[in-house]
Amino acid sequence: MSMVMMIKKPSHSNAHFYQALSQKIILIVILVSFTPLFLISGFILKQFDRSYCEKVHAHLGELVEKHCQNINRFLLEQTNTLRYFSDNHPFEQLIDEHSLTLKLSQLQDHFSGVFEDLGVIDDRGLQISYAGPFKLMKAHYGEADWFKRSMIHEYFISDVFLGLRGLPHFIVAVRKEYQGRQWILRATINFTAFNNLVENLQVGKTGFAFILNRAEAFQTRLPAGSLTGKGHYLRFLENTPPKNGKVQIFEDKDESGHTNIYAGAFLKNGEWLLVYQQDTADAYRDLKQTRHVAFLIIVVGGIVIISTAFLITRRMVKRIMAADREKNMLNRQVIETGKLAAIGELAAGIAHEINNPVAIMMEKAGWIKDLLEEEEFKEGENLTEFEDSLEEIKNQARRCKEITHKLLSFARKTDSRPQPVQLNELLTDVIELSRQRAKYAGVLLRKDLYPELPVIEASPTEMQQVFLNLINNAMDAMKKEGGEIDISTTVHGDEVIVKVADTGQGMSEANIEKIFDPFFTTKPVGKGTGLGLSICYGIINKLSGNIDVKSEIEKGTTFWIHLPITSSACLLEGESKNKKKHHVNYLQLKGVKNGNRKGAIG
Repeated sequence: MSMVMMIKKPSHSNAHFYQALSQKIILIVILVSFTPLFLISGFILKQFDRSYCEKVHAHLGELVEKHCQNINRFLLEQTNTLRYFSDNHPFEQLIDEHSLTLKLSQLQDHFSGVFEDLGVIDDRGLQISYAGPFKLMKAHYGEADWFKRSMIHEYFISDVFLGLRGLPHFIVAVRKEYQGRQWILRATINFTAFNNLVENLQVGKTGFAFILNRAEAFQTRLPAGSLTGKGHYLRFLENTPPKNGKVQIFEDKDESGHTNIYAGAFLKNGEWLLVYQQDTADAYRDLKQTRHVAFLIIVVGGIVIISTAFLITRRMVKRIMAADREKNMLNRQVIETGKLAAIGELAAGIAHEINNPVAIMMEKAGWIKDLLEEEEFKEGENLTEFEDSLEEIKNQARRCKEITHKLLSFARKTDSRPQPVQLNELLTDVIELSRQRAKYAGVLLRKDLYPELPVIEASPTEMQQVFLNLINNAMDAMKKEGGEIDISTTVHGDEVIVKVADTGQGMSEANIEKIFDPFFTTKPVGKGTGLGLSICYGIINKLSGNIDVKSEIEKGTTFWIHLPITSSACLLEGESKNKKKHHVNYLQLKGVKNGNRKGAIG
């Protein structure tokens, strides 16, 4: 009773259990899959971010450093050119306006217009000679800062300023001594050429460069629309030592809230600061795209992982459910087997109990027959009727004895160990055992057994169960009209084939697909357990055999049982002569498609 209660759990409880099991498996698979995915992806992306930022910073540092070198080289080249010019020309030629104009033309041709004008200034700041496009002859620069500083240094490069001409420019000046007085040869450098040299430093869409002096004044033009708050640039002026070419890089937000990269380095002996500025979104554009691709890959991978988790979990839970159903089926089979064993014991007891009165009946019938031999009975009018009745009693007693003998024999064969079995003999016993029921059901049992059938290795008890089940099912399919059941055996290749065909009501295609499933039955409620064919299938499958079935509505059903011939089996004499004939008959009678053969139910 406890076993039955254990098997028949409520269905909603099972559904809840499998649902909870599915959720746990899915959660574990997702956690186990996503944890390394996120850890590895996060670590790789972090390392890639750091490496990419270092690469961008290194690239910008190299660009700024090279531009500082180019600008310093440009300034030094103009200074050295002016020094060479002053050292290799007599002072009389320098103060001669015509000669100075000729020299300016030569410099402009050689340096592509970098030099705008030339001028000679005495120690009072008065320009005594000038060559250029402006009217600056006799201009006085005594109070100009650049003049005062030029009188101190042998050569000097000024900051960019407007001056008397009202245009941005800067001056390269060389101080010389002539006849005990200090003289200055100065040249104005074309601002556009200098500004273009700085504007060449541009990377991406938002990168630009400019120059500041120590007074925080811009020495070059700025791109249109650029934000030039000086708060960021003061960090360079305050924290960076005035060493040429030493690049400092940092990131910070501007007045509009955008984060920019700033790279700066000093040039012109620390008097000017070259600053490069670029929006980080522009600078790290490739990094951003890589992040998007990585995120997309993670999302797609996550979807694949989740889908796989659901798919695998579904399959696993289905297999677990199938295993549980099979376990429950085996438990039920154990119970049914116990019932059958009990019925077998009961049948054996009944057979023994019936044999005793049958034996007495036989004995008394013989005694009465002896009495009828006496003279007083021989002359009786009913002697012939008495003798006929006694003979009928003996015949029916012998029949009862045969039935109880077969029933007792069937009940005692409980050994399931394989042994050599002659199926013809087994089928004959089963047919004889079923003949009485067939008679009352109006069913004709016919057999056509191959006379030289080889033996097979099987359990006699289990094979009796299979054949008896098929014959009983065939009788059940006849309803009340009766019909015929044909039972035959033959040999095909290395197989023994048993055919059981009835003329019953048949089955639909849908039912054929499910007849070997446990607990499936077409019989009314209470008339069948649905385990008979399932058990038969298990027995045949255990013997490495197969069961084929073909059925048509209102035409009947045919079963073919294929059992392998064992190596120890021997063919009887004359088998080779009749084998071909039965093989042809088998193929003609079978007419079953290959697709109808079901595989093992295990």
